[in-house]
Amino acid sequence: MHEMALAQSMLEIVEAAAREAGATHVTNVRLEIGALSHVATDALRFCFDAVTRGSLAEGATLDIDDVPGEAWCMPCGGNVPLAQVGDPCPRCGSFQLAVVRGDDMRVKDIAVA
Repeated sequence: MHEMALAQSMLEIVEAAAREAGATHVTNVRLEIGALSHVATDALRFCFDAVTRGSLAEGATLDIDDVPGEAWCMPCGGNVPLAQVGDPCPRCGSFQLAVVRGDDMRVKDIAVA
């Protein structure tokens, strides 16, 4: 379950930002997770609750913004929506696609007290 490793890395980022801001408690964490990132959001929520116990983020809420997948199609010469890696271009059926959005996860912002 790579979501546990993701949650631990996310906690390190959140705690570092909170300490830098002089905060004593994190109340909310907002993430952006791409549709093509292969992250199971339910598992990530579970892991977030587990890794934040005893940390500055214990009890913090976790909000997740979904980012749709998008790719650049070489034959069409433009960006197209992409539901999953390996799908063909919805316009022309080509597989000559380069992912341009939706394959990552990032901490968008945190709220601290």
